[in-house]
Amino acid sequence: MEAEVIEAELVLPTYMSFKKVQMYEKYPKGQSRGRHWKHLKQILQAENYQNYPPDEPNYVNIESPPSMHPCKKICDITGFEAPYYDPRTNLRYANTEVFKLVRSLPNEYVQRYLALRNAAVVLK
Repeated sequence: MEAEVIEAELVLPTYMSFKKVQMYEKYPKGQSRGRHWKHLKQILQAENYQNYPPDEPNYVNIESPPSMHPCKKICDITGFEAPYYDPRTNLRYANTEVFKLVRSLPNEYVQRYLALRNAAVVLK
């Protein structure tokens, strides 16, 4: 009877497709478990940033030249991107609901919004 059991074990596969794969089977000892991220110190050592010129921007040097791209125009009320601006108040707005609100604001509030973005102008 033992011979039949041994032969039966040889016929059956060691891995059943309906069983969950255990972690120790998937990753045997000594193998990596996935992507390893490098720390900033490891990046700096690998890149030899001390050899770069001091005026070139990199991870170590945060001083960089001003951007060549124009800055995004942001709605003064909602913070969304604003394709429009009101010529009467010079406030930027994103849609018609905000435009109605901008037109209904008192002059004092308009000046405060403009001062937030450093565009305060004395209005007539």
